[in-house]
Amino acid sequence: MKRQKRDKLTRAHAKGYQAGISGRSKENCPFQSFDTRSHWLGGWREAVEDRSVGLAVR
Repeated sequence: MKRQKRDKLTRAHAKGYQAGISGRSKENCPFQSFDTRSHWLGGWREAVEDRSVGLAVR
């Protein structure tokens, strides 16, 4: 059985989260589509919040 690809919006959120945890700027978003970009930024914001609370360490 073939493995299913993950949903593109879920992947965008996860990549945004990874970028936020690593301290990258939100200006580095690689997506141009509105929906995909908004999911990436949502993940980025979540990661920045987690870092400020102390849940993640670089």
